[in-house]
Amino acid sequence: MTRIIKLRKGLDINLKGKADKIRVKTEVGKEYALCPNSFPGIKPKVVVKEGDHVKVGEILFVNKYFPTVGFSSPVSGNVASIVRGERRKVLQVIIEVDDIQQYVDFGPKDIDALSSEEIIKSLLDAGLFGYINQLPYAVSTNPDILPKGIFISALRDKPLACDFEYELIGNEKDFQTGLTVLSKISKTYLGIGRNQCSEILRRAKDVEVNIFDGPCPAGNVGVQVNHIDPVNKGDVAWTVDPTTVIYIGRLFNTGKVNLQHTIAIAGSEVHEPCYADVLVGQKIDTLLKDKISSDKHVRIINGNVLTGQKCTLNDYLDAHASELTVIPEGDDTNELFGWIMPRLKQYSVSKSYFSWLTKNKEYTLDSRIKGGRRNMIMSGEYDKVLPMDIFGEYLIKSIIVGDIDKMEALGIYEVSPEDFALPEFVDSSKLELQSIVRKGLDMLRKENA
Repeated sequence: MTRIIKLRKGLDINLKGKADKIRVKTEVGKEYALCPNSFPGIKPKVVVKEGDHVKVGEILFVNKYFPTVGFSSPVSGNVASIVRGERRKVLQVIIEVDDIQQYVDFGPKDIDALSSEEIIKSLLDAGLFGYINQLPYAVSTNPDILPKGIFISALRDKPLACDFEYELIGNEKDFQTGLTVLSKISKTYLGIGRNQCSEILRRAKDVEVNIFDGPCPAGNVGVQVNHIDPVNKGDVAWTVDPTTVIYIGRLFNTGKVNLQHTIAIAGSEVHEPCYADVLVGQKIDTLLKDKISSDKHVRIINGNVLTGQKCTLNDYLDAHASELTVIPEGDDTNELFGWIMPRLKQYSVSKSYFSWLTKNKEYTLDSRIKGGRRNMIMSGEYDKVLPMDIFGEYLIKSIIVGDIDKMEALGIYEVSPEDFALPEFVDSSKLELQSIVRKGLDMLRKENA
């Protein structure tokens, strides 16, 4: 039986530059790269050398913490370079693409005949298991510990987000296969939105479907876990992107790794925002060619405008990114009298500007902080946009001071950095809350290791 869960807290930010539901062809680049930073919590160990030839589905690097967890190449070609940073940290494994793609053939599988152990082994062999994350800690998960539940959110409600229902067109069979595969491991929950009408979502088999009715961040998988089956100390829950579910379904249906997916190329600085079919690790300049003005100061965001990372045209698409967003940088903006002007075109959560009187207005926001960082103000701002049963402000304070006991008592096991994206947006203290939460989770994970 489908359950409807209503959420009242949150905030929908209506930004200019939503992608039109038109798929465009992008330039096929000569280089692709898989970046370990796309997979939180792993310590990469490269298992290929420069000059090696790899096929699609062949392992490029493994997680030193769990060596059975590998990450496979999205394309076939020669390993052009292994880029390292400080202390020889692996940043990228760059592949020069073959003209004709070659695949590792793992063979189609009869799901009904497989045990959960055999399914996990198949995902490990194909280098897809590392795309599964877990709560607590919001990191790539451990294959040796089975979860109490697997949670998938097909609702993307962040500003300028890629519509998963549109991405799902043509991938319905693979998505259902992926759901069935995961349900063989543990009880699986699928969260969807009230306005999502796709039959494959509303009538998905082998999973429990929950409908979430409320503003952003109702689509955050952590919010959904909090309302369905909260994570306590000692519990482990797996969280899976809906795109990853498609990858898993393709593997079991075709026997091959196929990391093609649909992203939204969006933002107020994009000419004709649209959707595009891309591969994990595609170079950013192949996606934005002729789509942004070269004479403007813009910020390119690898991912969503609230949670993505700043990047350049020479970087590569994040493995979990469902959007590529471009907004004004704002560093070339000069405003007469600054914040004191009664603005009509700028957005304000606190209704400081008269623009709040115009409903459904689309706003062009830039990346400026618009104010200096200051001591944390206990104003209740976080609670208004955080629909979870935790005290957000007190949790942030406990992380800042490093009080592990208080962190645990205040629910840090239930949260991930993205859950604090909206609190960070409305925060009058201008604190980098997502970064603070990540540091707290890493601290706790190290303490409990």
